[in-house]
Amino acid sequence: MARTGFGHGDGPGGVPALVDADLESIRTLVRLLRTRHDLPVLLALGWRDGEEPAAPTEWAARSMFEVIRPRPLSGPGVATVVRRLTGDSVEAGFEAGCLDATGGNPALVTGLVTGLRQLRRPLTAAALEAASEGDIPVFGARLRRLLHGQSPVAVRAAQAMAVLGDRTATTTGAGLARVETTAFIRSLRRLEAVGLARGSAADTWSLAHPAVRSAVLTGTPPRTRTDLHGRAARLLHDSGAPAYDIAGHLLESPAVAREPWARALLREEARTAMLRGAAEHAADLLRSCVPPGREDTCDPVLVMELGIAESRGDAESGIGRLTSVLDRLPDPDLRLTALSTLVGALTRTGRAGRAAELLAAQDTGSPSGRARLQLLEADMLLAATDHRDAYTGLLETVSLRLDLPGTTPEERALLAGRAFIAVSRAERLPQALSAANRVLTSGTPITDSPVSLAAAAAALTYADRPADAAHVYQQLLEGTDAVPDHLRAGLLALDGEAAQRLGRLDHALRSTAEALGSVPGARVTHHQALALAVRLHTLLDRGDVVAAGALAGTVPQDVIDDAWQWSEYLGARGRLRLAQDDPVAAVADLTECGRRQELWQRTNPAVSPWWYWAGHARLAAGDRAEAGRLATRAVDLAHSADFPVALGTALELLASAGDEQRRLQTLEDAESVLAHGGAALSLARTRVARGRALLRAGHVGPARKVLRRGWEESHALGARALHDEAHRLLLSAGARPRRAVYRGAGELTRSEKQVARLAAAGRTNLQIAEALFVTRRTVELHLTSVYRKLGLSGRKELRSALGPSRDTAEAGPARREP
Repeated sequence: MARTGFGHGDGPGGVPALVDADLESIRTLVRLLRTRHDLPVLLALGWRDGEEPAAPTEWAARSMFEVIRPRPLSGPGVATVVRRLTGDSVEAGFEAGCLDATGGNPALVTGLVTGLRQLRRPLTAAALEAASEGDIPVFGARLRRLLHGQSPVAVRAAQAMAVLGDRTATTTGAGLARVETTAFIRSLRRLEAVGLARGSAADTWSLAHPAVRSAVLTGTPPRTRTDLHGRAARLLHDSGAPAYDIAGHLLESPAVAREPWARALLREEARTAMLRGAAEHAADLLRSCVPPGREDTCDPVLVMELGIAESRGDAESGIGRLTSVLDRLPDPDLRLTALSTLVGALTRTGRAGRAAELLAAQDTGSPSGRARLQLLEADMLLAATDHRDAYTGLLETVSLRLDLPGTTPEERALLAGRAFIAVSRAERLPQALSAANRVLTSGTPITDSPVSLAAAAAALTYADRPADAAHVYQQLLEGTDAVPDHLRAGLLALDGEAAQRLGRLDHALRSTAEALGSVPGARVTHHQALALAVRLHTLLDRGDVVAAGALAGTVPQDVIDDAWQWSEYLGARGRLRLAQDDPVAAVADLTECGRRQELWQRTNPAVSPWWYWAGHARLAAGDRAEAGRLATRAVDLAHSADFPVALGTALELLASAGDEQRRLQTLEDAESVLAHGGAALSLARTRVARGRALLRAGHVGPARKVLRRGWEESHALGARALHDEAHRLLLSAGARPRRAVYRGAGELTRSEKQVARLAAAGRTNLQIAEALFVTRRTVELHLTSVYRKLGLSGRKELRSALGPSRDTAEAGPARREP
């Protein structure tokens, strides 16, 4: 011992001042104390690392000395130390975490604060928790010095607990430390006394804080740490511990992980992880079973399992492993399983052509094998719609035959995918619609995939039959709670799209709100982009430009990729720009939307209304010729395809872009076509446009009649902006329309109540029309108004909403509607 501080000489109050002294001086002081019992002396002993601490221990054991040990800091004491070190106040969470990590040891407190500041972390509980995952400078070094000042058994006990984690059982910890249980407990008591460990009533032990655990692990040599993890895995396995507890230790001990018992455990845990959706963790587990560079000599089924797990996160690695092992798999079912994942990974990475070649090369003689291949092709078709290059490449290599009978779920899945693509491209429409109807007639949510049924319904939507599609979507949403979130979001978006096309605006808003959830705009994926687009269109249909602008303002430009769903969003945003009186920006967005639709080969005018709003944006910008070109092309395509809604809206656009001599006749034709298309809002919009044209041409009487119908229909639909426009035009025509009330159950008219009662009793629209001596169209409008006023989504909610009533079959006829 080189230096020891001790009192020598007169200080204030007769207390000797502190000076440095060597060991001989201390002996002199002790002899003095034996003769001068009234002389107060403070003796502070210390030693450097590497020096023999026996001398201070010897002095402390003498009877004339009283050993004074400083008590650990309390919470306020920790706060005081931190405040003096940093000059800042301390949040309560950090104070508690610091106290747990240091046990109140002042040296460790200062080391922890210094280490966090070196890492440039704020002194908060969250920052301490994050930093605890690694070694904290200064703090870790001081803690390891404190630990290695304990006995070797205590060091091994701390290392065992650091490897085993929190709530270490005494017997397991003692076994890993290779000491008797009593010696292990005695060592833990010593660690507890210096603030490094903590016991519990359940006879388990933990290190005091994650930062302590990290410091202990960092101070443990890597080879020792690997050995401890391997022995921990064996101990836990022998004691019947859960597989997920054992697997973590095997990942840290590669040699043990390749033992037969360990490999079986890791594979089982990997399967469980895949079921939980933790593919990356499953891949980590399986990599421990496959030595690098020795994949060719490993069990091919094991390599296949690894390839499947890897393909979820690292498609290239998964593709490489599955390709290498495909021909070595011993069973046809296993080959089909590997092929399924391989085809999906190739499609997602834009190599759908290669995926199609693999499928075509397969030769399975069994009916079940052929069915599996059909299902794989169906999955490939739908997966390709997430990647433009894969999609366009696939269309050049696969057959899109629509003559399958559709007698099995696999055939129906393939038919649904082919029909969806054919309708999107406006090709072989009669056959495509027949195929979609075969799928929906023969398939059910119990026997068929909701994805294939939704694809068939989407084909109907894009063929201007949204009412039929809406019924399918409702069935699927009521019976498919187990579908993944992104698939449900897509299903809700399609449901909202059908509702918006039908003019059921409240329903569309509910579906899109559920699809988007609470996801901020910056995190919206392409699976939710369609819901975003439909919601924008619906808000604009409602006339709520402010809400639509606020919604679009949450979506940064950099999240918009080349997925077709984002193309729809660009079209909706272009319509918003038009409503905001910015036709130049509107034309830019809508033109880009059209360009993308062409690249995706979505050339059917009923697929997306981008061309309609682009035409009106061109008119607002003064480009009548381009608006006419868009309208003429849409008219030609919609007429040849027999798409009534697309044709009616195209004629309405053509009338706006054409000369005034033919405008009235064109608008009348558009109204006549839309009257049979089921798109109530498009019909109301066209009626208002025709009324405006009649008024401009001086035909006041006919204008008032047409405008009043548009005024009533837009009110029933909740299209406030259109309703207000019709109201202004009626006033210009000399009419005095009353102001409509938009909400409230008490606002049902007598006719609406009669229709609602009959519908709640189970009558069809045709039966209601016959009972009340009105047209079927009038019944539909009354029901739409009832749903809006009562906030309902459909017929099934009417009975509970209307409450008990007299026998609805005895309801008298309403006044005959014009």
